[in-house]
Amino acid sequence: MSLLSQVLPLLAALSLGLLAGALLAEDQLLVPYWRTLPVDTFYALHPTFGPLLFRFYAPLTAAAPTAAVLAMLQALVFGGPFGLRTALAVAAAVLALSLLAIYAVFFRAANDAFARHAVPAADLPEALSRWAAWHRARVYVVIVAFALSLGALAV
Repeated sequence: MSLLSQVLPLLAALSLGLLAGALLAEDQLLVPYWRTLPVDTFYALHPTFGPLLFRFYAPLTAAAPTAAVLAMLQALVFGGPFGLRTALAVAAAVLALSLLAIYAVFFRAANDAFARHAVPAADLPEALSRWAAWHRARVYVVIVAFALSLGALAV
């Protein structure tokens, strides 16, 4: 296998690994902290930290699925017969794309509701709990996608 044929799979693994690490850090550090904040403090901090987090995560969340899809296409088009490497690349790309779907299905509206202070104080703990559960699912998805992309590199 030539070095050139490894570039896209390596970019996919790197970008998925970066995203996995960033989302895991958010899951373990930021989310538990947010859940301890009083409602007024949470809503006071959200206008500052919400946009900062979006600017940090948006490029990672866009790059990882893009790189995974490009690696998958390379495996499908230039990889020869459909084998384990291609199957791993396809699975990694599908999971990476599901991260975008998860954002569209849940996070866009949830984050917007927080930004508008639309979640009543009494409902905020439950809303943050639901947000944390969806986020944890997203962490698991990206970790599996990362592992699959490493597998595609190794075979």
